[in-house]
Amino acid sequence: MTKVTYTIPNISCNHCVHTIKMEVGELAGVQSVEADAESKQATIVFDAPATEEQIKALLAEINYPVAE
Repeated sequence: MTKVTYTIPNISCNHCVHTIKMEVGELAGVQSVEADAESKQATIVFDAPATEEQIKALLAEINYPVAE
């Protein structure tokens, strides 16, 4: 199991949080998704077949790119 926390500058409200939880939560292998509008962070727990690259690509695709 892998746990990652990303800073996502585009998170501005609870709608953003809900969208991230819904979209990332549907990826195969993702165990949990927590996001917070105040800290602009998302913490994702996942196993294979999900990968960090896959999660980052999905976040970018739905307009919530990870800050590098």
